[in-house]
Amino acid sequence: MSLRRVLTPQKFLLICAVFLVVILTVLIADATYNCNSGENATNKLLLQKYSDQIQKLKSDQITLAHKLKEAEQQIAASGQRKSSAWISGLPIIYLITPTYSRLEQKAELTRLSHTLLLVRNIHWIVVEDSDTKTDLVSRLLKQTELNYTHLNVLTPLEFKLNTEDPNWLKPRGVLQRNAGLEWLRSNTSPQKQPGVVYFADDDNTYSLKLFDEMRYTKKVSVWPVGLVGYLRYERPIVENKKVTGWFTYWKPNRPFPMDMAGFAINLQLIHDHPDVGFTNSVQRGYQETTLLTGLKISQYDLEPRANMCTEVLVWHTRT
Repeated sequence: MSLRRVLTPQKFLLICAVFLVVILTVLIADATYNCNSGENATNKLLLQKYSDQIQKLKSDQITLAHKLKEAEQQIAASGQRKSSAWISGLPIIYLITPTYSRLEQKAELTRLSHTLLLVRNIHWIVVEDSDTKTDLVSRLLKQTELNYTHLNVLTPLEFKLNTEDPNWLKPRGVLQRNAGLEWLRSNTSPQKQPGVVYFADDDNTYSLKLFDEMRYTKKVSVWPVGLVGYLRYERPIVENKKVTGWFTYWKPNRPFPMDMAGFAINLQLIHDHPDVGFTNSVQRGYQETTLLTGLKISQYDLEPRANMCTEVLVWHTRT
């Protein structure tokens, strides 16, 4: 039988078609395989990338957890600032602050408390001119975390300023400062813990350096006060490291013509003279003189500080 009779054109075309289908199927399968291989490679790269990112996130999470723990420890430590700010053996500065109810009271006590938070070994004695301890001052003192004592004593009406009176007409804070002095005599011992006493009004502004200047006072240390007595400042005049006079405008012939903010006293002197204090019976501007003469202090005893009384470190910034 001849090949022509067996392999008809129709059969030949059918075989060619089948062959082409097989070839096409193989090519498609190969192409599909190659595509799948490419997709797999791409997927592998993506998976590796995501895996790396997950590992980085885990590492960041661990780092953040450590930082959070450190922050919590710092917050806990700041909550214990009372003890952490206390240095054993360092003389204590006792600040006696008279205060009275008024619109600016909270603002001024807050400002002063923020200053005191930056000073080591501070004990703040806040004395209200009131027949009771007010909630406002009680809450404020508790929130400061400072070492403090809260007292109160009411000034009799005859010694209080009327609304229309100038602020210099009658002395303020007399009984309150005396209450602070009495607390010190009853609750401190200079032999066990040396200290210094400073009368810090709540409406003044204080440089931190001032507290370093006063801390090691032997008897009475002195320095200039800014914005007081109709002048830019008042100050002791110093020659050869001794106070020889006063730069002041009002009554310069007073024994101690200086402001309440311009001196600090060694705690021992307060104990040595248990009956000495302030009084409402003296004329204007003589409260400082009354106290210092009662403590048997002379001008020669004064210890000039603040670079021999040439730097102003406290200001009257009465609102």
